[in-house]
Amino acid sequence: MSVLPILQTHPRPLIADATVLARCIDECVACAATCTICADACLAEDDVRALARCLRLCLDCADACVDAGRILSRQTDPDARTQVTALEACVTVCRACAEECERHAEHHEHCRLCAEECRRCEQACDELLASLRD
Repeated sequence: MSVLPILQTHPRPLIADATVLARCIDECVACAATCTICADACLAEDDVRALARCLRLCLDCADACVDAGRILSRQTDPDARTQVTALEACVTVCRACAEECERHAEHHEHCRLCAEECRRCEQACDELLASLRD
């Protein structure tokens, strides 16, 4: 399910094209869940000590994605600086988490899937950032 239909009912003008905004919010939600699941799976692995940085970045990424998704979902009298800062933080941590998960992807399928989702979220946030800066 996408947030697009409800965004399109908002009585105020949206900060960006509804499709671009909805894709970003949707990816933030999906990335937060994926990173949380990957962190939990890392905890269950025999080599959990080797996954400590991965686990930490997954949790950081999940938090940043939740925050960005919630901030971007609020369209009444938005503060552009706050929205851009949340997006930039999300891009930064998604990139870091994806890079770390990619290091473990060969041995842990959950890390491979998490890295892929982080890259999708990073791309969606970058796309929204570009549209906000135009």
